[in-house]
Amino acid sequence: MPACDHESVTDPLSTVIAAWDRESSREIIELTALLTDYHLQTEAEKGVPVASVQALPGKYLAELVDPRGVFAEDEVLIAHREGRAAGCLVITPRRERTLEIKRLWTDPDHRGRRVATSLLDAARDHAVRIGAEEIRLSVWEWRADAIALYEKNGFAETTRGEEREQLVCMARTVQIDEQHSSSPPCSE
Repeated sequence: MPACDHESVTDPLSTVIAAWDRESSREIIELTALLTDYHLQTEAEKGVPVASVQALPGKYLAELVDPRGVFAEDEVLIAHREGRAAGCLVITPRRERTLEIKRLWTDPDHRGRRVATSLLDAARDHAVRIGAEEIRLSVWEWRADAIALYEKNGFAETTRGEEREQLVCMARTVQIDEQHSSSPPCSE
């Protein structure tokens, strides 16, 4: 499932969203750095800060050690801004016509510059292209800014069989005609 490569944007201050190149050493390093920051921050927010990457729970450590294997069935998007990796997002197919967003992260140096919104727009565009009808996600209840961002982007709280406490489950429908208007046309 290739994502649209939005590299036709020419403004150097723009956020450029592209599908992760699994064969690029540079992009593996960039994605691993973004995910490392995401997981260390999340564990600290949960009240269980870890002293090192090696102390992360196994499923999170696996994403850092073998992202190609862990995300083999997923669409991974990386945002670049000013020539640097600025954020990431993972799109996982869940069931027919339903996708799940995971690991939305913006590097703190790039926050407030619409990086997360650009990633969400690209995820929605991907959903439209593949004919998905719904996008789901879960977010920790203490991440009020993230919840507000998701709501601004059409997500609403929903119930889901998520067993972990303190997670807010959200979903939005996808309309075929809502591809982000400033996105360049995709050729797959």
